[in-house]
Amino acid sequence: MKRNLYVGVIFLTLLGTLAVASVVLQKRAAVEAAGVMAPRFEVDPLWPKPLPNHWILGQTIGVSVDAQEHVWIIHRAGSLEAGEVHATTKPPIAQCCAAAPPILQFDQEGNLISSWGGPGQGYDWPDSNHGITIDYKGYVWIGGNGVGTPPGGAAAGGRGQRAAAPRGEAARGEAAPARTGQEQNEEQAGGALGYTNDAMILKFTQAGKFLMQIGKPGQSKGSNDVENLRRPAKIFVDKKENEAYIADGYGNHRVIVYDADTGKYKRHWGAYGNKPSDANLGPYNPDAPPAQQFRNPVHCADLSVDRLLYVCDRANDRIQVFKPDGTFVKEAFFEKRTLGSGSAWDIAFSRDAQQKYIYLTDGENDRVHIIDRDSLQVLTTFGEGGRQPGMFYGVHSIATDSKGNIYTTETYRGQRVQRFLYKGLAPVAKADQGVLWPSKK
Repeated sequence: MKRNLYVGVIFLTLLGTLAVASVVLQKRAAVEAAGVMAPRFEVDPLWPKPLPNHWILGQTIGVSVDAQEHVWIIHRAGSLEAGEVHATTKPPIAQCCAAAPPILQFDQEGNLISSWGGPGQGYDWPDSNHGITIDYKGYVWIGGNGVGTPPGGAAAGGRGQRAAAPRGEAARGEAAPARTGQEQNEEQAGGALGYTNDAMILKFTQAGKFLMQIGKPGQSKGSNDVENLRRPAKIFVDKKENEAYIADGYGNHRVIVYDADTGKYKRHWGAYGNKPSDANLGPYNPDAPPAQQFRNPVHCADLSVDRLLYVCDRANDRIQVFKPDGTFVKEAFFEKRTLGSGSAWDIAFSRDAQQKYIYLTDGENDRVHIIDRDSLQVLTTFGEGGRQPGMFYGVHSIATDSKGNIYTTETYRGQRVQRFLYKGLAPVAKADQGVLWPSKK
């Protein structure tokens, strides 16, 4: 009798399993039949190659690919913990490590082929580097989101290193350490106008020769000041009109456009094409009507091949789309209930001729969203919070090369660049793909 009961239970369990499997297969078949396709990727865990000279990266907050398929990143030396730079003390505490120069250039094989950056004659290096763009002429643009201190004040934390300290983990139960100034720079910013060091963007040759500076430290007068910026996040240079679009940024609430050769002011606007305001909007509330101004930071401004400008309004969890003259076109929200640092961090376009897809970094949720550019609908998502290859901790910036590969950088304690190899288009089978580990061959 008991044996028959056990057999019956097993039989019913198998039937249930088969039924569930059938439903899953039917749903997958329905998705494939609907023709919903999206790019697929897998992480390249061996890229880039190890850095020389015991160098390591701090918060890595910009990535760009040039016409030679070289990958450029920018990071913050001053964000490294004291125990990470024991080779720089006098006398050295240990053989490892030292901060790499702020700007590094890699080839497609992951070899470091140049490095430079930092304070120099004729320009004001940012207190807290932010964003890097290699334009169509090969010039290098950077911004900065540091607050700094007025001249004569205490030393700003963004430029130097912290005092040496022994290695080791905090004791169990110990409170988490306070965020450094540069970690705070990545959070929602703004508020009352005051002294801001990083009120400029810089332009260099690829060898590091200084070419142009727009804005001066401590001179920002707010979101309608056309001569100075206020903690600018990212630059995009339009080849057709030779104009530089600035996501401005962590202090201001706008997009602003300059001539890319002369630095002459062209135009600026806020959310929905409104005149920008520095009024404090208060904390983001996902249930409130959409904010009529950008929150800080305005984190990206990238122009597509059909001349639409996509702007990351990070803490408002949205992308707004404009014509180049600032005319509002549409908007979309992503992970709208995300609080904290928000979900809309940076974008890159797919490398097909129509730029059919947008790749959106979501540093609060540690994901990359693959979006249909026409509808602004999320097709699928990849990534997971963590430190192994294919995982993210504060995924910040993103770029693509001509082969369709993706490059991401990570801020906070992520401190790295990763490459995701393009594997072609495939039917969307999962809304969340998780970690894109290489397939066995």
